Amino acid sequence: MSSFLISFIASALLTLFIIKRAHLHEAALDSDLSGVQKVHVAAVPRIGGASIFLAVVFASVLAMLRTPSIGQGVLLLLLCSAVAFGGGIVEDFTKNVSPRRRLLLTMAAAALGYAMLDARIERLDWISSEWELNYVWITLPLTMIAVAGIANAVNIIDGFNGLATMVTICMLLSLGYVAWQVDDTFILVAAFIVAGAAAGFLMWNYPAGMIFLGDGGAYFLGFMLGELVIMLVMRNPQVSSWYALLLLIYPVFETLFSVYRRLFVRGKSPGMPDGIHLHSLIFRRIVVWAVGRRDARALLVRNALTSPYLWLFSLMAVVPATLFWRHTWLLMVFCLLFVTSYVWLYVRIVRFKSPRWMILGKRKKKSPKSGFGDQ
Repeated sequence: MSSFLISFIASALLTLFIIKRAHLHEAALDSDLSGVQKVHVAAVPRIGGASIFLAVVFASVLAMLRTPSIGQGVLLLLLCSAVAFGGGIVEDFTKNVSPRRRLLLTMAAAALGYAMLDARIERLDWISSEWELNYVWITLPLTMIAVAGIANAVNIIDGFNGLATMVTICMLLSLGYVAWQVDDTFILVAAFIVAGAAAGFLMWNYPAGMIFLGDGGAYFLGFMLGELVIMLVMRNPQVSSWYALLLLIYPVFETLFSVYRRLFVRGKSPGMPDGIHLHSLIFRRIVVWAVGRRDARALLVRNALTSPYLWLFSLMAVVPATLFWRHTWLLMVFCLLFVTSYVWLYVRIVRFKSPRWMILGKRKKKSPKSGFGDQ
């Protein structure tokens, strides 16, 4: 818990410093308000990942002073993550690092983790058996693709204030809990350090959106999440590999579904951005209707109201993964349930048949006669 608090305080202070200073550097601002996924009305710093990364470094150094073996392990993991983070943060400043290059850099970072930390996928569990993957020509590319995919998935769901950050925090806390259950102190400390740094950033990102996570922050959090979940499962055979899949299924399935939608339904490149992710549909077809005004304050309210829908939806996977981390068949059932729920919900919203429980009451103006009105 002390690691969480140290990282939280360091991140909160560093994020505030960046907010105060970023406006002096135009390259650090997200000033493009015309993109299909843009829902803000003023230039906002988009380098929040820098404060998260530096806070994790600071907390890891202190952890090394208390427990050298654990702190050194976290610093090695940070050294690997710097490659993925670097590609993202350069993109935040220059807007000149393509998604393909960022993916390749993240794959290179995963290869470093494979070599330096033995973070590799070596088994896949089934209900009554497991598959051992003992060949480097299988485990290395599989690990690289998995970690890069998770990092890219976190970046894809980073569409509204607090969305990707809160989802990632919940996943990291789940990792910490399971690590505590299996007595894996390294994963426990590392997960809590990263979760604390993300929470410190979240203070300024939600609900007001004073700073954005950016590609650097999304790729860093996604990389750390991918590495930690792989190490937890592979170092502890009692943890089912389906725990990892269920824990990460929201961002991962969002990515896979987006690729399917762009490539096969719309006939476009999978790398082209669009505004019809599940979180975008909830924003445009549920929240915008509820908050009907068009001023800047209304846009901020809409933005803030969108993320909680997805937080709760992601908990449909995170909670059962945390409770049933060793029961493969139950985890498989919940994976199927989540995928079914996602597709059902997406189709309902696309067809303008959103479930009633999702619809907020539309705000009305106060009556000039009585002085009372619905809020």
